[in-house]
Parts: sequence; C-alpha cells; structure tokens
Amino acid sequence: MDTPATSRRSLLRYGAAALPVLALGTAALSTPAHAAPAPTAFRMPAEHDRHLRTFMAWPALASVWENRLTAVRTAVANVAYELSRYEPVVVLARPGQAADARYYCGSGGYYGIEVLEIPNDDLWIRDFGPTFVVAPGGAVAGVDTNFNGWGKSGTSYQQPFRNDAAAAATLLTEYGVQRIEASFVGEGGSLETDGQGTLLATVSSLVNSNRNPGMSQGQVEQALKASLGIEKVIWVPGLAGQDITDCHIDCLARFTTPGQVILDRPGPGTDPKWVAVYREAKQVLESATDAAGRRLRITELPAPDRRLIRGRGKEFLSSYTNYYTANGAVLVPQFGDSRADAVAAAILQAQYPDRTVVQLDIDAIAAGGGGIHCATQSQPAA
Repeated sequence: MDTPATSRRSLLRYGAAALPVLALGTAALSTPAHAAPAPTAFRMPAEHDRHLRTFMAWPALASVWENRLTAVRTAVANVAYELSRYEPVVVLARPGQAADARYYCGSGGYYGIEVLEIPNDDLWIRDFGPTFVVAPGGAVAGVDTNFNGWGKSGTSYQQPFRNDAAAAATLLTEYGVQRIEASFVGEGGSLETDGQGTLLATVSSLVNSNRNPGMSQGQVEQALKASLGIEKVIWVPGLAGQDITDCHIDCLARFTTPGQVILDRPGPGTDPKWVAVYREAKQVLESATDAAGRRLRITELPAPDRRLIRGRGKEFLSSYTNYYTANGAVLVPQFGDSRADAVAAAILQAQYPDRTVVQLDIDAIAAGGGGIHCATQSQPAA
C-alpha cells in the first residue's frame, strides 16, 4: 500500500554560454515575492519547440521509494533510453550514485545518455529543475522557481527536498546558462504554455499559502507574466490538499499547438472529486481565449478504466496527458487497458502527425504519483 511519502499525486534548453539577460536587471532578480516585478524580454517556449537536450534525475532515496527503488530506477532508465533515440539526455545523479545510474542507463540510444553528478533527492525534475526561457536574439536563460517541496513541510506528504531545491542553480551554472530567480514559488509541472504568450495554470497549485503566502491571484499572475514572458494566464480551479502538488496542470490540460488543448478526461472508476476537477476545467477552457484572442479547440484524452488497473494503489497516476514531447517523438504511458492505450496513441498521433508516438510501461513511476512529463525537463534550442 502506498504511503504519503512514496505517493506524489492522486490525479494526476542551450549550451555552454547564454547571452546576457535582456531587459532584466539585478533589482528584478531580487524582487520580493509580494512586489510587482519588472518584465523580462525572455519568454517561455512551448514544449513542442525544438530541444537541445532533455534533463532527467536519478531517484536517490530508499526512504521515499522503499522496496520500489530498483523498479523505479529501471523505469527511469528505460525512459532515458527511449528519449536518447531522439535527442541528447542528461541524467542528474548524486556523486555516490552516478556509477549505478550509468550502469542502468548504459550507452544506448542514437544520441547517448550523460550522467551528470549533481546532488538530488528524487526524480521529479520537471518540478525542481529550471524552467527555460528564450529571448528574441537567441539567448536562453533558466528560471529557478524556488522549489520548496510543493509546500508540504510539516504535512504527511513531506519528503526530503534540500538537494532538489539547489539543483536548478547548480545545473544552470554547470552549463553556463543565466539564472533568473522567479518572483513566485512554484514548480515546472504547474506551468503549461503555448509558446506564444498564453499560460495554463491551476489556482490550487500557485495561489496557495504553502507556496505564495500573502499573494493574491492577481499578484501571482503578474509574477508569472514577468518571470516567464507571459501575456495571458488562463486559470482553472484545480483542487488543493488532495495530492502533494495541489493538482498540477500537466496532468490535466496541455497545449499541442497554439489554440489547441488536450484535456484529460477521467476514466471509469475515478474518484468523483477528480471528475469534478475535469468538469470545472472543461467549462473554463470552453469559454477562454488565448493571448492572441483565439477560442481554444479542446480535444479530450480519455484515461484508462481504473477498474482494470487495480492493485496499483489509489495514488497511481493514470493520466495519458502527462506525456512528453521530444524532438520527433511523443512519449506516453501505457497502462494495460488495451482499448484506452490504443485510443490515447491514436489521439496523440493525430495531434502530432510529424512525430512518432512511443508508448512506455511506466507503472513504477506512476505508482509514485507522477508520469513521463513529471520526470523530464527540456532545454530549448536557441
């Protein structure tokens, strides 16, 4: 049976030297969270834009994964291998665990896999790693979103995060990429953009006293716009307090292209509270317009039948929407509900006709409440 420590959710880019930060001075980098930060010339790109590499992280702690640590490491290595067929992959690992990570990951894949010795705690690099932004002149920077363990210190969901909290800054230094300290606290999984100025986010994961105490929704929105180069935020309610992330957007709704959104539709056997989250999100998205004034086109991505995947724990993340878009490929889970797996693959292939849909068994990762998107972070090509 999953414990809070081992279960994360129940719903559920440049190289050696970036150019100087544009239109962002030292004062903006140190602006207190409650103040209105200065805007930046950088913007957050879409995940479907071309990548220079993908970052992943090696799960470090037996205290978190208990007897599933070997299985989850094997699953992480398998995802890294499949990704390395399409783009370079860098896996962060504690220095004392780097040899094991290299052994598991091997040297397979066309582009290969590099293991980089940076201390970490867990595999969820989407949340604790840098969120990359780009500037019109080609500069790339990394936004450090001040990871605080999903704000769960002192709760039953608490797990070690000190190394994860420092990893973004260390990684950016390693690659000579400019670091921008965000004027809000959040995680990469709470941020979904079309690359053209529109951001999807849940109120529950960002306008929350466990991340941004004393900040109103309007203040958080201004911080997001300034730090990420966003013009418009489309807020969906989400649900606080029912999982460690407080309902991240990347398990719920994703942009496939500007103006086109994939919406996770809960499968049979889903807890009613998450069905309500889906319905609220659908209502918001159906009436929303993006930064360019376009109405959103919504494609629903049905989740598998929860009754067919019994025995995997109530925290098991059975969301196909937590897929990852790589160069030339879309990596998506398969859960063993053969009909739902096939439908998900067909829908995503139609959405990404120029990419290969690769379905992977990630049960060990999903049992911890996350997915392929949670376990990856892209560095954009300039």
